[in-house]
Amino acid sequence: MQLQLLPNAISELFAQVSASGRLTLADRYGLMAAMLDESLEEEQRSAIDRLIRALCKGRIIVVDELSAIM
Repeated sequence: MQLQLLPNAISELFAQVSASGRLTLADRYGLMAAMLDESLEEEQRSAIDRLIRALCKGRIIVVDELSAIM
């Protein structure tokens, strides 16, 4: 099975998580899918790395909610 990300998925995820400061369950699944995509561009990998660093530094929190939009 070939995994196919939506166009601009990583940039949208990065913007949404950066704005909310929260990494939801759906965001985590999106990141997992992105990391399994061997065709990611360097810019997309860099955005994922920035999210992971922000998470490690406590600037982003992990929540058990499905979505940040309520």
